Amino acid sequence: MPDQLGFCIVGCGMIARFHVQAINAIPGARVAALVSRSTESAAKLIADSGLPAVPVFHSVEDAVRAPGVDAVIITTPSGNHREPALVAAAAGKHVVVEKPLEITGPRCADIIEACTRAKVQLCTIFPSRFADSSAALKAAVDAGKFGRLTLGETTCKWWRTQAYYDEGGWKGTQALDGGGAMMNQAIHNVDLLLWMMGDATHVSGFTATLAHERIEVEDTAVAVIRFKSGALGVIQATTSVHPGYPKTIAVHGDKGSAVIEQEDVLRWDFTPPTPDDAKVKERFAAKVGAAGGAADPKAISFEGHRRQLADFVDAVRANRPPAVDGREGKKAVDLICAIYESARTGRTVAL
Repeated sequence: MPDQLGFCIVGCGMIARFHVQAINAIPGARVAALVSRSTESAAKLIADSGLPAVPVFHSVEDAVRAPGVDAVIITTPSGNHREPALVAAAAGKHVVVEKPLEITGPRCADIIEACTRAKVQLCTIFPSRFADSSAALKAAVDAGKFGRLTLGETTCKWWRTQAYYDEGGWKGTQALDGGGAMMNQAIHNVDLLLWMMGDATHVSGFTATLAHERIEVEDTAVAVIRFKSGALGVIQATTSVHPGYPKTIAVHGDKGSAVIEQEDVLRWDFTPPTPDDAKVKERFAAKVGAAGGAADPKAISFEGHRRQLADFVDAVRANRPPAVDGREGKKAVDLICAIYESARTGRTVAL
């Protein structure tokens, strides 16, 4: 194993910049190559990120043969994740895929099976899991502090301008975006909700396109969920709510409730209260206060990516699954696709 794990980044758009920043901040990792159909995009990424000169390829097939490439990070449009992932796995390279893992369950399954066959590690990027407040909430759930879970809620009431959809050739298309506010923006919320509440069994949803033109996907969606535990859940996802508000997640049970906005703990109420509860409130009360991309997709920190990619580097070295593997990534896609099916058919969908 080399001293530094060499990453090849496939796709040189906006989200690739977060990966470059994250890798630059990890001692055991480096950017070894880039893949881009546009030489100009790759050159701009190198210049903007302060990368040393790295080879730039026009195909994943050429890149995986380059010396020093140990892993491939896929940051292409969502509906173009499967093909480069399969090429990377077949070449024996570890694979990191930006959310969503893919835009349908079967396409996700193809990636998972290819990586399993090749015995390489697979990671789905969900940096919200690596926020300190999310970790505290998950620890409280696992410790049984909520008693019987009764209700989980999450909101992603964001705003995107018409220009956001008009400027990108793939944004708002069914083939490459796979969906709108629920699949593209709120999938982080969906992942957190499933992580906290457990697997879902049934879902009913409604979707609409209310504030934008010339897009094939929804900008407004709601869903209600039944979890295996018997608890219920609610999801709200938009790019139609001006001016956009920080995302929230709430977990409720018969012995306690907690509400997190972005990374700030708004409510943390348990019976009986403990000294640790007071410490949580003090630690997380109004520490962030950021919109976290609510109105501007560039206005997010790369810290979550850094923490997740550092976990991935350690997973490769220790030959263990990463914290968020392909199977975890597929769960959110499966639920979102079920929401879309329910919205299309007007029926409750069983998972």
